[in-house]
Amino acid sequence: MMGLGDLTKMLGQFKNIQANMQEAQEQLQNKTVQASSGGGMVTAKMNGKGELLDLKIDKTAVDVNDLEMLEDLVKAAVNAVRAKSQELMQEEMSKAMGGVNIAGLDKLSQML
Repeated sequence: MMGLGDLTKMLGQFKNIQANMQEAQEQLQNKTVQASSGGGMVTAKMNGKGELLDLKIDKTAVDVNDLEMLEDLVKAAVNAVRAKSQELMQEEMSKAMGGVNIAGLDKLSQML
């Protein structure tokens, strides 16, 4: 049976983890990741919260007769940068948790 002291200790740890997670979320706003496709023809930049900050398209990628290729390059760059952003978020949340593994944390970080 858990004593009152153990419960108080757990609540204190939870509050610390909660504060660490909030701080990590604020820091993720300022951290960025970048990915490109087509040998750099399309470059996407996203912050650690999954917000697209910048999208650059080299003029050589624009061919009015082949817009499908440009669309594919944009999708590839955005998908790659989103994956990097999610990885960054998971790393930062794991640090904030102090290595504590809570089931469903990966799903929670994707929702944030």
